[in-house]
Formats: sequence, C-alpha cells, structure tokens
Amino acid sequence: MILLKVNLVAATLIAGLTMPALAEQLPAPTGEVVLTLSGDLMHETADDVVTLDMAMLQAMDQIVFTTSTIWMEGEVEFTGVSLREVLDYAGAQGDTVSALALNDYKVDIPVGEIEEGAPIVAYLMNGAEMSPRGKGPLWIVYPYDEDTKYRTEVVYSRSIWQLDRIHSGD
Repeated sequence: MILLKVNLVAATLIAGLTMPALAEQLPAPTGEVVLTLSGDLMHETADDVVTLDMAMLQAMDQIVFTTSTIWMEGEVEFTGVSLREVLDYAGAQGDTVSALALNDYKVDIPVGEIEEGAPIVAYLMNGAEMSPRGKGPLWIVYPYDEDTKYRTEVVYSRSIWQLDRIHSGD
C-alpha cells in the first residue's frame, strides 16, 4: 500500500513536470490590430494568438536609428520596437519565426540571429506612421549602416515591409 502511494505521488510529480504550462492571458488590444503572433507561444490575448495594436507596440521600449536602405534615397529615421522584445512579450518558442506581409510574402528568420536592438519592428519612418502603400504599417528594419553584417542579401530579404503576422515555431 505504501509503495502504491509513493508510485502514485511520483507519477503525479512526473506528469506535472511534463505537462505544458498554461498560457498567460495578455491584455487584449483596444485599437485596430496591426500585428498577430501565432504558433508556439507561452502567452495569448485570445484564441491561441497574441494580437497587438499600435498603442501596445508604442508602449514597449522604443528604438530609434537613422540608416540608409537599398529601397530609399538618403538616410531614413526609423522608430520601432526590438523584434526580440515583441517575441519575448508573446513568449514565442522555437528556432525560427516566419514573418508575413499583407500580401502573404513570407520570410523566415532564425531566432538565434535576432539581437536585442536589431532588427526592429518599425512603426514610424521619419516620424510619421507608414501606410500600406508606404511600406507600413510595420516594417522589419535593421540598422544597415551600423555594421556590414546588416548589408547582405539574406538580411535585406528579411527586411519585410507591410508586416502584419509573425508565426513562431519550427
């Protein structure tokens, strides 16, 4: 009888260790949703996804840098939030994230190559919001002028504009 109780306790403890943690419920956006995160997430706002409006993004730590791009003339000032912070907010898991645009263009970004300050999810360009015709509302941008590692075809291909969805997981 004692052996049965010990085995039952051990089985309960092991089951508790292997069961997935319940997702933390995050606040729901009050404005228009501009970014939806799905996939392997530790948190959610509703229906197993994390949805963010512009105010929620702007409430995160802001990063501002000026850089030239291969798509525009001259230097441009970008304001946004670290992609790393967005992924951490959602509790994104996995080795890769897929970033998707309004037109369903998709790029895969290895999580191991996402640094604290680069890339950012830019929501302002030269101090103004970006329309979908102007590469917005969100654009994954790197500080291209800061380091040659940001001036490669691979990095340019990951610089997805009209971003509206991110899927995490393999």
